[in-house]
Amino acid sequence: MRLRRRRICIPSCAFLHKVDEDEIYWRQKSKSNKELGSSGSTHVIPQLAQCFINAMVGSRSWTGLFSRTSNKRNEKFVDYSLSPLQEQRLLRLQERLHVPFDETRPDHQEALKALWHAAFPNVALNGLISEQWKEMGWQGPNPSTDFRSCGVIALENLLFFARTYPASFHRLLLKQDGSRATWEYPFAVAGINISFMLIQMLDLCSARPRCLTGINFVKLLGEDEGAFDVLFCIAFEMVDAQWLAMNASYMQFNDVLQATRTQLERELSLEDTQRIQDLPAYNLLYQ
Repeated sequence: MRLRRRRICIPSCAFLHKVDEDEIYWRQKSKSNKELGSSGSTHVIPQLAQCFINAMVGSRSWTGLFSRTSNKRNEKFVDYSLSPLQEQRLLRLQERLHVPFDETRPDHQEALKALWHAAFPNVALNGLISEQWKEMGWQGPNPSTDFRSCGVIALENLLFFARTYPASFHRLLLKQDGSRATWEYPFAVAGINISFMLIQMLDLCSARPRCLTGINFVKLLGEDEGAFDVLFCIAFEMVDAQWLAMNASYMQFNDVLQATRTQLERELSLEDTQRIQDLPAYNLLYQ
């Protein structure tokens, strides 16, 4: 039997900025009556993602705040055996978790460009560092700085979402459903936090998941190697549905993530769930 060293995930902080509260208030007030979109593309308020994150968590990272709350959960750890296929697929998924985003790597650059073109196919991208990125909900003009919290897997999740379920992707990106808050959650940064939440929830930083939710997920992974990417898409739909159901605003996004996690854990525990497509929330997705 081959032994593997236990892997440890140590997410780093990405959003270490401060903003004056009065500046936030007047910036919001001056922007609140402007339209968020125009025909052919979406134009999000340029400062929205920055203000959203800083107003909620101050000088701490948004992802860091969520990890502190979610780590308080008590889980019963279970010992179990893996099939060779489950072992192989779990190992490949864990290897993805340890790849940092490197803005000098051509394949990472191309993936980032592909995400832009999938999001805004009719809008030319001016460069990998551009104010345009704020339109997708990145914190600033350089998306690579936001990936410090989760690595390249967050980019892979977003790109998979855009390519596999384009109708759902664009519906959430453009905030097309429901009565929306004045300050909406920034789409891309929310995606990074969803990836990180799933990694924690499924205990993927352990040599193998020991919590019941993670064990059940490994079974789904044995049926479909793309189960994690599909689960990301499902979770994003659930986040948006929770956001609308709670009539949430930026200060409640952490509560929305926690409610989504609770619902996902419940669905992953259902006895008749044999495939990722069997999750009830899978029906939220549109191709």
